[in-house]
Amino acid sequence: MAWELNSDRPIYAQILEKLQVRIVCGVYPPGGWLPSVRELAAEASVNPNTMQRAFSELERSGLVITQRNMGRVVTQDTQMIEAVKRQMAVTQTKSFFANMRQLGFSDSEIISLVNSYTSDTKHASYAVVSNEE
Repeated sequence: MAWELNSDRPIYAQILEKLQVRIVCGVYPPGGWLPSVRELAAEASVNPNTMQRAFSELERSGLVITQRNMGRVVTQDTQMIEAVKRQMAVTQTKSFFANMRQLGFSDSEIISLVNSYTSDTKHASYAVVSNEE
């Protein structure tokens, strides 16, 4: 099944993010082998050169190491993987807060909504808490 990629951002950057997510989530564990460029390009329905560009970025970041004539493995540096995971979380959080502020929510209202969402096991209703008392 082809990956869902958007035309609003460079394809290689989206692939890079998807591979980073797979690494930080353990789909590709520390020290584990990655599928070949051609294999992943076929899975994502992209040109192998595009996939290679994403792999090159992963290598530059240190998340992936190329072992000559053997393929690529995920770094065994779990602290680096955790740092990438944390940075991805910070990026997502900033984006979420920016989007919620555009909707007119204050930070405390956003936090209240998040707390309500996480405490509601059914996630069926979300009470908006106002700071106006």
